[in-house]
Amino acid sequence: MHSLPTDTIESLRRRLQSRPLHYGPLALPTRYLLSPLAGYTNLPFRRIVRSLGGVGLGTTDLVNARGLMAGGEKTHHLIESCPEDRPFAVQIFGSEPAVMRDAAQFLEGRGVDSIDINMGCPVARITAIGAGASMMCQPNQTMTLVRTVVESVRVPVTVKMRLGWDDTQLTAPQFAREFEQLGVAAVAIHGRTREQGFSGVVNRDGIRQVVEAVSRIPVIGNGDIRTVADGIGMLHETGCHGISMGRGALANPWIFRQFQEWEETGSFTPAGTFNDRMILLRRQFGYLVERHGEQPAIPMFRKMAHWYAKAMLVPAPLRNLLNQAPTPAAFEDALAQIEAHGPARGDRTGILPDLYIPVPSGPNERW
Repeated sequence: MHSLPTDTIESLRRRLQSRPLHYGPLALPTRYLLSPLAGYTNLPFRRIVRSLGGVGLGTTDLVNARGLMAGGEKTHHLIESCPEDRPFAVQIFGSEPAVMRDAAQFLEGRGVDSIDINMGCPVARITAIGAGASMMCQPNQTMTLVRTVVESVRVPVTVKMRLGWDDTQLTAPQFAREFEQLGVAAVAIHGRTREQGFSGVVNRDGIRQVVEAVSRIPVIGNGDIRTVADGIGMLHETGCHGISMGRGALANPWIFRQFQEWEETGSFTPAGTFNDRMILLRRQFGYLVERHGEQPAIPMFRKMAHWYAKAMLVPAPLRNLLNQAPTPAAFEDALAQIEAHGPARGDRTGILPDLYIPVPSGPNERW
C-alpha cells in the first residue's frame, strides 16, 4: 500500500487522530475533502460520495460571482444543496471585491457552511478576467478582495490556490501568511504552478512551505491523490492538515471512506465492485432525472457515465452505446446490455483495478 515504515505510518495516524480539522468554528467530520471539479462535483455526485461515508466537506463546481448575482439559472443550479449535503461549501470566482462580497453575503443567507475563493483555476477564460490563478500576480488587489469577503460574512472563508504563477513566482507561502492575518479560515494548495497546468508532478515540498508559513490555520494539500497511499504520502511529506480529491473521487467514490477507515483502524475496505458501481450509476442518474427530467438528464450525465463505465471495465463498444444514447429508452437499453455483459475482465463482485482519470493536456491557454 505504501513505502513508508510501519512506525512512521502509525505515528502519522496518531497525530491526525489527535488533531481534528476545523475551519474556524466549523468542525469538519473528517479531513478528507471533495475538491471543486468543473462539470462533476454537482449535487448528484456529492450525494453519492456522501452516502458512502468519509467526506469531511463537499464543495461546488466553481461559481461565477457576477453570474450568481445576475440570477443566472445555470449558476444557481451549481449552488443547489440538500440536508444530507453537509457541511457544504460554495467556491466563487471573480476579480471585483464588491461583487465577491455580495455573492458571499447571498450565499451566507442561503445557509452555506463555508465560502471558498478560487485563486487557482488556470483556465484562460478565468484568468483573463483577473480571477483564478491570475490573482497570484496581483497581491495588493487580491488582499483587498479577500479582506472584503472575509469581513462581509460570519461563515468561514477559505482560499484555494496554486503554488504560484510559475517557477519564478512561488508566492503561495507569502499569500497564506497574509491570508491568516486577514482572518481566512484555511487555505488549500494545489501543488503545481499555473504555468504547469496539470503537467509534471505535484511539488510536495512547495506545499510543506505553505504549511510552515502559517501558525494557526489548516492547510489542505491537493493534487495527484488517486489512492490511499498517495494521500498518506501527501500528509506525511507536507505536514498538511487535510487533503482534497477531485479526479481521485471520480475514479473511486469510496476513497473518502477508505481514508477515514485507514485513519481510524490502520486498514481499509476495497472500493466497490462492478455491481456496486452499477447501483451508484443508476442512483446518480436518478438524482439528475428528479431535478431536470429524463431527457435533459441524459446529456448532462454523459461525462460522468463515461467514467463509471471505464471504472467498471465496460468494453468500448458498450461504453459508446451508453455515451451516444439519444433517448431515455436507448439509455436504459445500453445499461441493460452493460449489466448483462459484466466487466471485460474479472467478475461482477470482485475487486476492480484502480482507474486513472487523465487531466487536461496541452497548453493552458487552450483549456
